[in-house]
Amino acid sequence: MSRQAVACAAATLADPRWAAVVARDPGADGQFFYAVKSTGVYCRPSCGARTPRPENVDFYPTAEAAAQAGFRPCRRCRPDQAPLAERHALLVAGLCRQIEDAEVPPSLDELARSAQMSPWHLHRVFKAVTGVTPKAYAAAQRAQRVRAELARGASVTAAIHEAGYGSDSRFYEASNALLGMTPRDYRAGGSNTQIRFAVGDCSLGAILVAASPRGVCAILLGDDPDQLARDLQDRFPRAELLGGEPGFERWVAQVVGFVEAPKVGLDLPLDVRGTAFQQRVWQALREIPAGTTVSYTQLAERIGAPRAARAVAGACAANPLAVAIPCHRVVRRDGALSGYRWGVERKRALLEREADG
Repeated sequence: MSRQAVACAAATLADPRWAAVVARDPGADGQFFYAVKSTGVYCRPSCGARTPRPENVDFYPTAEAAAQAGFRPCRRCRPDQAPLAERHALLVAGLCRQIEDAEVPPSLDELARSAQMSPWHLHRVFKAVTGVTPKAYAAAQRAQRVRAELARGASVTAAIHEAGYGSDSRFYEASNALLGMTPRDYRAGGSNTQIRFAVGDCSLGAILVAASPRGVCAILLGDDPDQLARDLQDRFPRAELLGGEPGFERWVAQVVGFVEAPKVGLDLPLDVRGTAFQQRVWQALREIPAGTTVSYTQLAERIGAPRAARAVAGACAANPLAVAIPCHRVVRRDGALSGYRWGVERKRALLEREADG
């Protein structure tokens, strides 16, 4: 190797951008591009091509600068186009609109034709971006339509058909899981549903525990007991709320005991209602051991949706069961505490007492 090549290699190895190229770091995409003098090609840092020899590498701030220097775009990573993740996100956003606008949910083959992909590839890309399969997304959209139609006052039959269910029987098979009650009760705002609840005190302030016949459906934390009761009323606007029920205070005591000593566990039935994606996130949250934390990105990876960190954060924010579904164990990638539905200071306190064991 000539002295000039040795000097070029040394300069490249000392450049922090070289580490990103070796690691194929997608986080470096858009920050710079690298060109390979021996092939005449320029690439993104995340390109999956074989790592070039360092003495053959030049770095450029933009794709345009690399092109002006006489290099052509790599056919593998296509650095002259939008990043693959961005292209996939735009593609899937369009498919989501197609599903939402269709009277009858499109099949996987129909979606694949629209995307100009194979069904297998489309299924994989859709799930990576949204966290759910196209079928699950369509099912969630239909359930949302039913809820909207029932809340608007439509008849149960009209709501079912407006949402695109092929038959009443197919809807009724899943109605309890989708609505948490019968369709007629949901249409009436939960008017035939009894929700027992009680408000207590714990070291984090006021705590409200509510339960349907299926299990605990809400655990709310706050400073104002009356506000917690109003929040519960907003969740179940026409349900029959029963406070001070004999024996229910022991459920509250169990939850308070769990707040004060998290490692004792919480052995109560839960009535967990949410979209297919929320259910997956909440189940993953319940699998995080007390005393440990994960980042939103790590949680997204655990549910098989590595690019859905923002959607995961949204599911955490929608969690109605404080401590029982431990969304307080999710932090930013750098370990810093992020927003918490019941206040960052409560999140800090929960994590500290879990760490103390």
